[in-house]
Amino acid sequence: MSFPARIDVHQHIVPPVWAQALESRGLDSGGWAIPAWSAADAITMMDEQGIATGILSVTAPGVRLDNDAAGARALARAVNEYGAEMVRDHPDRIGSFASVPLPDVDGALEETAYALDTLGADGVVLMSNAQGRYLGDPDFEPLWAELDRREAIVFIHPAQPPMALLPGTPAPLADYIFDTTRTALDMVLGGVMSRYPKVKVILSHGGGFLPYAAYRFSGLTSTVVDTDRKAEDILRDLKRFYFDTALSASPSALPSLLAFAEPGHVLYGSDWPFAPQNAGSYYNHFLETYPDFTPGQAEAINHAGAEALFPRLAR
Repeated sequence: MSFPARIDVHQHIVPPVWAQALESRGLDSGGWAIPAWSAADAITMMDEQGIATGILSVTAPGVRLDNDAAGARALARAVNEYGAEMVRDHPDRIGSFASVPLPDVDGALEETAYALDTLGADGVVLMSNAQGRYLGDPDFEPLWAELDRREAIVFIHPAQPPMALLPGTPAPLADYIFDTTRTALDMVLGGVMSRYPKVKVILSHGGGFLPYAAYRFSGLTSTVVDTDRKAEDILRDLKRFYFDTALSASPSALPSLLAFAEPGHVLYGSDWPFAPQNAGSYYNHFLETYPDFTPGQAEAINHAGAEALFPRLAR
C-alpha cells in the first residue's frame, strides 16, 4: 500500500445469492453486465490503486427485483449477511453499506435495525428510485426519520429511471447521473434534507449534474416554482449532500464539484468492479494531477473526509 491510502466509499460487492437472483430473472444493472467479484480480487485492486479501505454496496437494481416484497426482504438479509462476513474477515480493508427493500417501508425499517445493530454495517445504501418512486416520496418519511434518529450515513446509488433506455446506451453511461440528480432534487424540494439534519447523505458520481445545476434549481424554485421558498434555503439543503468522485474526477467536473461542495464533502469513489480497474486508473490520473487543489483538499478527498464520517476507519 502506497500513498494516498484512500477510503473508497463507492465500491461494489457481488454476493453470489444476488447475482443468481438477477440471472434467474434475466436482469442486469441497467444494461451493464454483472462482473465477477471476490474479496481477494478486491484487495488486490485496492493495493494497486492506493485504496486502504473499500466500503462495499450492492448496486442497481438493488434487492427489490420484482413485486415479491417477502422475497426482497429475504434477499436484503442474505446480501447484508454476506457483506458483514466480508467485513469480519477483512475489518481494516472492507466496510459495508446495507441494502434495504424499498418501497417496502416496514421491511426497510426492519432491515435497517438489523444491519446497523446486529451486523454493524457502516451505513445504508438506497437506490435513487424504488420501482419508480423517488426518495422524497412522503411514504418514505418513517425511514428517513429513523435514519435521522440514528444519525446514519446513507449512500444513494443511481438506478435505471422509469423510462426506456436510449438505444444502445446502458443506463450507467447517461441515465444514472440523471437519476441521481432527480432524486436529490426531489429530496430537497420535499423537505427531507431540511427535516432530517442529522442524517449524512452521499450522492454517487459527483452528484450527477447537481453541482453544475444547483443555482438553476435554487433560482427557478424561488422565483417561479415556489415563491415562498428562498433561494438560499434551497442552496443550503443542496449543500448538505456529500459527493463521491466515482467516474467524475475529470478536468471539467472537478471545478464545478469543488466550487459547490462544502469542505470535506467530496469523497473518493472507484465504482469497481462495475467500472473496471483501467477506468479507475483513468480517473485517478485526473485526480492526482489536478492543478487547483487548495491546501488539504486532496487529502480530504482521499481519506480525511471519509474518516470524519466513519471514525472506525481513521488512522
